[in-house]
Amino acid sequence: MGFGRPSDAIPEVSFFTLMATSTQQKQELFKAIWAIAEDLRNSVDGWDFKSYVLGILFYRFISENITNYVNKMQHEAGDTDFDYAKFTDEEAESAREQLVKEKGFFILPSQLFCNVRLRAKSDPNLNVTLSEIFKSIEASAIGTESEDDLKGLFADIDVNSNKLGGTVEKRCEQLTKILNNIGGIDLGCEYDDNQIDLFGDAYEYLMAMYASNAGKSGGEYYTPQEVSELLARIVSHGRDHVNKVYDPACGSGSLLLQFAKVLGKHNVKKGFFGQELNITTYNLCRINMFLHNINYADFDIHNGDTLLEPYHWDDEPFDAIVSNPPYSTKWVGDDNPLLINDPRYAPAGVLAPKGYSDLAFTMHMLSWLSTEGTAAIVEFPGVLYRGRAEQKIRKYLIDNNYVDTVIQLPPNLFFGVGIATCIIVLKKSKRENKTLFIDASQLFVHEGNKNKLSPDNIAAIIAEYADRKEVKHFSALVDNKTIADNGYNLSVSSYVEAEDTRPQTDIKELNARIARIVEHENKLRTEINAIINELEAETL
Repeated sequence: MGFGRPSDAIPEVSFFTLMATSTQQKQELFKAIWAIAEDLRNSVDGWDFKSYVLGILFYRFISENITNYVNKMQHEAGDTDFDYAKFTDEEAESAREQLVKEKGFFILPSQLFCNVRLRAKSDPNLNVTLSEIFKSIEASAIGTESEDDLKGLFADIDVNSNKLGGTVEKRCEQLTKILNNIGGIDLGCEYDDNQIDLFGDAYEYLMAMYASNAGKSGGEYYTPQEVSELLARIVSHGRDHVNKVYDPACGSGSLLLQFAKVLGKHNVKKGFFGQELNITTYNLCRINMFLHNINYADFDIHNGDTLLEPYHWDDEPFDAIVSNPPYSTKWVGDDNPLLINDPRYAPAGVLAPKGYSDLAFTMHMLSWLSTEGTAAIVEFPGVLYRGRAEQKIRKYLIDNNYVDTVIQLPPNLFFGVGIATCIIVLKKSKRENKTLFIDASQLFVHEGNKNKLSPDNIAAIIAEYADRKEVKHFSALVDNKTIADNGYNLSVSSYVEAEDTRPQTDIKELNARIARIVEHENKLRTEINAIINELEAETL
């Protein structure tokens, strides 16, 4: 048998109206992760624990994704009581080919998370069961167009590891606890409508729990949802569609997914593209695409080093580029003399320093940006003002009129980064030889021990980005010649005067007070001298 196809995708929901829901969903997720940590304390190392949490989250939600997809098809066809989870494997097999073609993967009803969880306590070989299921899910795509999107999806989770326990019984016991805790998360709505990046938020929380091991993450820092939205709104401003959207350091896919929400995924005509070096976050990104109903045919995410081995040569140029590349990480730079001839880096005549790869990513993105496109990139503040090679690259950007806007963000927005970062907006077809500087460093609200951009904060930044009108203490529209005369310094503080919030002093009143004090002092001095003279006269 086959299944009818569901109708339209779930409608988009604005992040602006659902901040309370977002907070609630995060709290529910973090509560569940903490419960798992309590269960496995003194058993599984923190950084290994991360892989089990994320792996089982993958498994639960890919199971629910295909279940909801099939159920929706059958309910729309009139069978309102249909539940794929209660279907037999034999009956489901007949729809395997159809589901792989439409969803990119296949899971038998008996292999679904909910059914495995129900049997877990009585399954003496739960570790083997899960291992075979993970292999089966990946194998379902072999020989199909989605093979690369499924390959290695569960590579990080080793259910047979001694780290879970020295015996099969102990490992199964621990896995049962994880299944039950992950299965107990209630987000209150379908996950592709969630107002959080579920896996990105989980990853950040796990990093915070095991901060001493955070260095093992390879330096990835998750992009907060509201920052992702700001970047997406900047890049999509004035457009109702783009050809393709690209993130060369895509992490968990937060920026790509937010762009899909802001512009509408149906308005991204040729799909979502990205590359990610870290295998864990590469897996996060791919599963996130599936779970947000972005079909395997509409995304192309690859694992690898973007700076040295970029994958998407045949897919550029891109109308929209959004990215939060790793801050000031090392790269090979001029240790590889061939890189200066790379068409992405050659135009600047110099390579980004070996200790700071930021502007290497910037040059890469500029190279792959379409003539009418826009790129919005989160940058570490040092790239704005440091000298030598970075200054030469900024000279190239300014002299060719590629820098559209520089936005100073508030401090403490990102996990593990307390300082204020910035956004550089690049365009190849500017209409004026000027650069807009926006000081948004004071636009934030406190949430816990971090700062956050509120909807009003985002709206204020976007309004100024669109209007390009100078506002005292907030923005400045500066001639590129002025920037050149200032050593190609792109620091916002060099062009936008900060507001003096210190109490203002009335000079006239101050002078009057000083005069009164001097008068009083002179009077006292006269009186004291008179007393001294009297005492001296008495002693004679």
